[in-house]
Amino acid sequence: MNKRVSLAIMLFCCLSLMILAQSRNREQDFSVIKVKPASMTPLKKVVLSWLDEHFTPLSELNRKIWEYAEIAMEEYRSSALLADFLEKNGFLVQREVAGMPTAFVAVYGTGKPVIGILAEYDALPGLSQDTVPYQKPLEKGKPGHGCGHNIFGVASTAAAVAMKEVMVKNNLPGTIKLFGCPAEETLIGKVFMAREGLFDGLDACIQWHPSARNGVSLGSSNALNQFEVEFFGQTAHAAGDPWHGRSALDAIELTNIGLNYLREHLKPTARIHYVITDGGLAPNVVPDYARAWYYVRDADRESVEEDYRRVLDIIDGAAKMTGTKYKVHFISGVYNLLPNRVGCEVVYSNLLLVGSPSFDEQEQEFAREIQRNLGVETKGLDTEIQPLKLPGQSWGGGSTDVADVSWITPTTTLGIACKPLDTPGHHWSTVACGGMTIGHKAMLTASKVMALTAVDFFTNPEILKKMKEEWVKKTAGKPYKSPLPSDLKPPIKPRPVEK
Repeated sequence: MNKRVSLAIMLFCCLSLMILAQSRNREQDFSVIKVKPASMTPLKKVVLSWLDEHFTPLSELNRKIWEYAEIAMEEYRSSALLADFLEKNGFLVQREVAGMPTAFVAVYGTGKPVIGILAEYDALPGLSQDTVPYQKPLEKGKPGHGCGHNIFGVASTAAAVAMKEVMVKNNLPGTIKLFGCPAEETLIGKVFMAREGLFDGLDACIQWHPSARNGVSLGSSNALNQFEVEFFGQTAHAAGDPWHGRSALDAIELTNIGLNYLREHLKPTARIHYVITDGGLAPNVVPDYARAWYYVRDADRESVEEDYRRVLDIIDGAAKMTGTKYKVHFISGVYNLLPNRVGCEVVYSNLLLVGSPSFDEQEQEFAREIQRNLGVETKGLDTEIQPLKLPGQSWGGGSTDVADVSWITPTTTLGIACKPLDTPGHHWSTVACGGMTIGHKAMLTASKVMALTAVDFFTNPEILKKMKEEWVKKTAGKPYKSPLPSDLKPPIKPRPVEK
């Protein structure tokens, strides 16, 4: 009897332990990567001191680019402001690179390692906004920094200069390159710069992006082709003699019908978007001209090219059905992003060392007021650092020309909170935060994390070696091949006339 009782007790204890273990396993997120905060070193103290001492002029730089709010390929004042700042701080600046007046490369130092930092500074059309927590355009219909690229460009520039200060004071060998990249919003800048070989020879590249949260992502992005199609037909009276007409608009609509039927037969990762940019001038005139703008996205370049081929077949079929002619104008194409876990863990360790931006109560209330006006939960601004996680299965998403850089050299990621939680991207609320202390503090935090990461890259060759090994494995022997036609030129926009 005693043996049976003892056995029952033992079985009960074992079952209890098993249930407890299963419960803990369910609560534990096995996708989380454990990373320790980076160590503070004398070189890193130099970085932090320089950035803290120059916070005011850097904030003024950020505000100026916020005020300029120049859209893609029109960033003449913004790019010049950053290039001038870099020159004044000892960098050799090559302007108007890759055939783009607003692109530049700033270089300091010689020899290995060669570390790149990406800077962006283009705004978005129609998002003009004052620094208030409700929608109030500074000038209705004008551009605004709805993606925070004013903060992006200044933070990256500051990180490059801070790293240069370390190199000067400690006689560190190596080269730091700051890439002034225009037109990210239209996926133009880095793709044309990559085609010209400007990112060749880098040992690693550091980049970041303004966000609603603080963290580092190991997720990818979609590859993409974007293009315009023009159809040419013949006008006629739409009621009196439509049989003489050949409708270019019909060709566009048949193309779009074909694409919508095609969706069923593409992989779940594929995405197709379009807008009709010119569909005619009057209902009673058969349109002899129509134009549309298309995006074709998928998980990788090979898939995009296959999808694109099928899209072109549909366009050709639509022209045959309507008796029209057409021209396809390729605008740009990008790769899927290759995240580098080794490098991103270094970034994350430095983010843990620096910490998230220290927003005060006034700034948090500003963010909460935005959230109230948008009808979302009033969580304010993110002050936590999100866990570093292995990526899950992606079924679609956006695209970035940073991806092309990641196929040329190991590239890291970083996100720093500069807008309220659960608010839309490309929105007036981001503009409002980016031109005030919220944006300035995000800029400072991002610059610190990137500059500290650069210190680690410059002083620890083993990190760069492991990053390269991971990159070689992920690229799987596939060299970067520009998705751009060899004769395609960047869409230059003339310098706006200043009033």
